[in-house]
Amino acid sequence: MTKHRLHLLALALMLALAVLAAGCGGDDDDDEGGAETGATDTGGEAAVSGSISVMSTWSGPEQNSFQAVIDGFTEQNPDVDVSYDSAGDALPTVLSTAVEGGNPPDVAVVPQPGLVQQYVERGALQPLDFATDTLSEHFSETVTQVGQFEDQQYSFLFKAANKSTVWYNVQAFENAGVEPAETWEDFLAAAETIKASGLPAYSLGGAEGWTLTDLFENIYLRSAGQDMYEQLSRHEIPWTDQSVKDALTEMAAIVGDTDNIVGGTEGALQSDFATSVSNVFAEEPKAAMVLEGDFVPGVVESPLEPETGYNVFAFPSINDSPPGVVGGGDMVVMFEDSPAAQAFVEYLATPEAAAIWAGRGGFSSANQNVDADAYPDAITAETATAIAEAESFAFDLSDLQPSEFGATEGQGLWKLFQDFVANPDDVDGIAEQMERAASAAYGD
Repeated sequence: MTKHRLHLLALALMLALAVLAAGCGGDDDDDEGGAETGATDTGGEAAVSGSISVMSTWSGPEQNSFQAVIDGFTEQNPDVDVSYDSAGDALPTVLSTAVEGGNPPDVAVVPQPGLVQQYVERGALQPLDFATDTLSEHFSETVTQVGQFEDQQYSFLFKAANKSTVWYNVQAFENAGVEPAETWEDFLAAAETIKASGLPAYSLGGAEGWTLTDLFENIYLRSAGQDMYEQLSRHEIPWTDQSVKDALTEMAAIVGDTDNIVGGTEGALQSDFATSVSNVFAEEPKAAMVLEGDFVPGVVESPLEPETGYNVFAFPSINDSPPGVVGGGDMVVMFEDSPAAQAFVEYLATPEAAAIWAGRGGFSSANQNVDADAYPDAITAETATAIAEAESFAFDLSDLQPSEFGATEGQGLWKLFQDFVANPDDVDGIAEQMERAASAAYGD
């Protein structure tokens, strides 16, 4: 064989190899929009391109923090243009109008699973099947289940709130000689000791009915368990069930102890949430404890320093119940499917995205792989990591209900729990009223 023929053979072999290599790398083009596939660095693939619109309630400082998260995504995906719109409290109305008009945002972050379910039932949402591996890697099963409807994953919790916290005035506890309690019995006993020291134990913001539903939900999760909680949230068991009455009876141990509530029953029903916090977060407190979410310290200006002036402990266990968190938060959903939208959704599910906002404050994540050091202080780290580490996580029950029953001022659960505070001895009567209201809301 001559040198010339050898040269031609070598050249042909090189061309064949080049064609083969190009064929192996030809999957980068999206088959619909022409955008490059691959999500973010989390998947080890090429960055995507395109544009997406995102909508949520966040404005002001919260919007600035979410923008920092978006910036983290676009740093990894510089060819994606992300535009954010804040709809504020009008988000449900704005989204509904956009969906009906055929022009929804690509991605939205909404505050209620009930709202997510409405869009699932309307066929407006895209399932997040592409993100299931990422979600299972970073979130517990009880957290991911909150975003599952009709046996598919349609959303997940991005920004969370831990509502299973008890905030206390450190000096008031020291004066009474009590410590944070781990069990319900010790908690009630400590409250009696605080009252004996000359200060009411409890500060209740009963003028806002949602604070009372939060108290019930924590008691019910611990006394009835996760399965019963979920059944009640779907109205698969009635509000006259014995488990509900048992929880109401335990709740009465607090709301019925009128001498141990700042202002008594009347004061509790006239105090808004901010007042209930300021009663405790003061150098001369009017009460020792306020039972509410991890957002409590941001509600009022206080001269007290965290840990030394005020502190927090987990809502106590009832009958050896496992650690559990009642939480709220904002759920990520996708209306329009595209490689860029998928990439953004998967990015929000990573600990890297959560850590950006966590470091700026005012944020808790249910992501198990967010390091506690990402949070700006020890108290925030404690309340936030409790969400991720909880053996059971239950989304705020009232937010899971039809709005006219679960979350409307002056009616439904908000009003009925206020009635219960006014008359905590009538457990059977209030349970029957709750069941009638629930049946009407569910169309039973």
